Amino acid sequence: MDAIPISSELIKELARKIGLPSPGAASIREIVRLVDMIENKTGIKFVRMEMGVPGLPTPDIAIEAEIAALKNGVAAIYPDISGVQSLKEEASRFIKLFLNVNLKPEGCIPTVGSMMGGMVSFLVANRNDRTKEGTLFLDPGFPVQKQQVKMLGHDYYSFDVYNYRGKKLKDKLESYLKTGKISSLLYSNPNNPAWICLNEEELAIIGELCRKYDVIVIEDLAYFGMDFRKDYSAPGKPPYQPTVAHYADDYILLISSSKIFSYAGQRIGMMAIADHLFNRSYPDLLRYYSSDKFGHSVIFGALYGLSAGVAHSAQFGLAAMLKAVNDGTYNYRKDVIEYAGKAAIMKNLFVTNNFKIVYDRDLDETLADGFYFTISYPGMSGRELLQELLNYGISAISLDITGSERKEGLRACVSLVPRTLFGDLEKRLKKFKQDHPIQKNK
Repeated sequence: MDAIPISSELIKELARKIGLPSPGAASIREIVRLVDMIENKTGIKFVRMEMGVPGLPTPDIAIEAEIAALKNGVAAIYPDISGVQSLKEEASRFIKLFLNVNLKPEGCIPTVGSMMGGMVSFLVANRNDRTKEGTLFLDPGFPVQKQQVKMLGHDYYSFDVYNYRGKKLKDKLESYLKTGKISSLLYSNPNNPAWICLNEEELAIIGELCRKYDVIVIEDLAYFGMDFRKDYSAPGKPPYQPTVAHYADDYILLISSSKIFSYAGQRIGMMAIADHLFNRSYPDLLRYYSSDKFGHSVIFGALYGLSAGVAHSAQFGLAAMLKAVNDGTYNYRKDVIEYAGKAAIMKNLFVTNNFKIVYDRDLDETLADGFYFTISYPGMSGRELLQELLNYGISAISLDITGSERKEGLRACVSLVPRTLFGDLEKRLKKFKQDHPIQKNK
């Protein structure tokens, strides 16, 4: 603690070395690089909350299945672009058992993580109608998804959904969709970074309006089943993970293996395309692809052009994991609920040291404890707060880059903060509070 706070000049010098004029406006990966450099220079271990990386070991089920596949020689063989059949079938089964949605295996397609699933979705969904312009994002959200549509040259729209929850969502959402310019709509549920969870009423509004205005819904389920206020982990039994699939005809589900299965390093996820959408014809797709069929364009157009499939052995690892969950022999929730336990403790440490939780309510409920939470400090913008916290060996990202309207906030991720660092976190927050007294109104 003697070296806390870290020299501001040192941090600015290191930021300049990587071409970063202001750490407060940095992307997630830029903060990662900067903190790596500060740790190497000072020897101080940071409380790292900037990156949503799993902090739990991968279950042996996946590792053993992948090793067996490698020993059977799959590394020498190109995988089928549309995916290993056993994985497709287990993914279809998983969607039925945990979302109560019927979806054929042909529409369950492995991608190199959900990020690639998003890119593939944009490449096809945003090119199916020449009169439309791009994606509507329900913010706050994952910044890289907006970067993807920018890279593709697509337009996008967005609004912070927090102030338009429940019935208020309908008019706000329809004000965008009725322009006729929206080809796809994307949100995460649970939300990254706010951790709010859209309910059945809101999902019904989204599904019905997207039907009305012919918009493809892209539902990012990166944190599948991680609203720990309910237990969604029993196969084939309610409650089921909420999904727009019950209310829409044309949708894509992005299902990640990174968080619920701690399988991030193998970069494999699933995009699950609704049967109706998979077989739908869009004549304007012929501008880019050899077929006007949506599913064909996804597999033999976009996916083929990007990577020609997903690492063969990783597909067998994920297939084994899904089978274990589907069979009820492995319960993913028993592992990942650790994130909720850590979040509760960490939120309390911040709040008792004058910080506030930015997104603190989920409609009429207290926000769930989970993978992320959001913080602010009186009298500081999010960018100022991030810059100051770096001096105290604490890192996060600004809500600015997530599309949030709450410019005073930061996103904090609990996954890479071991419980052994909670003592250091508490000491640093107390020091921060001491050095940043709150000015009370006279």
